[in-house]
Amino acid sequence: MSSEQNTSHPQALSANTQQVVQAFDKLGTDEKLALLYFVYEEMGKSVTPAAPSATDPELAPKLIGNFFDLSDAQQLAIMREIVNGDDTEYSRAYGTLKENNQLMVWFAWAQGMGETVVDMPEGYEVNQAGSDVLNQLKGLEFEEQISILRTIASNMGYSDVKAIPTQAETGKTGSL
Repeated sequence: MSSEQNTSHPQALSANTQQVVQAFDKLGTDEKLALLYFVYEEMGKSVTPAAPSATDPELAPKLIGNFFDLSDAQQLAIMREIVNGDDTEYSRAYGTLKENNQLMVWFAWAQGMGETVVDMPEGYEVNQAGSDVLNQLKGLEFEEQISILRTIASNMGYSDVKAIPTQAETGKTGSL
């Protein structure tokens, strides 16, 4: 991921789940943030949470620890930078994490909303496109939900690490 976010989607996603990711990608920055919040509100109901044991909060001290001490305006700016894949300190810290830890960051932030994390604006209602994405996600099986959320999470943040081209892309086989 760089300043132009990684918009390729893993081959493991079905055509149906790729459509959900593409619909999410079309949302505006604040709509994406709202949708992530609403997804985490649904955890344990119609959206299945990933196993917390698959994460390591100690890998994200800047995003889990220091973040909570910032002002609401600073937190919101950082969230927007991460969603947009901007080249900033916090977006780079997020971009270095594996997908499960990226999801853990969003989960921790959603749990802290209104207390240690900037809250949703009072009376905020998700737009129709965001509501459609949320409803599509709710209707999927656990594996599909997690694949979508991992893909969405991995498409955020900034990293200047480039993916290694596949054999299909290069036409060459790997050799030692």
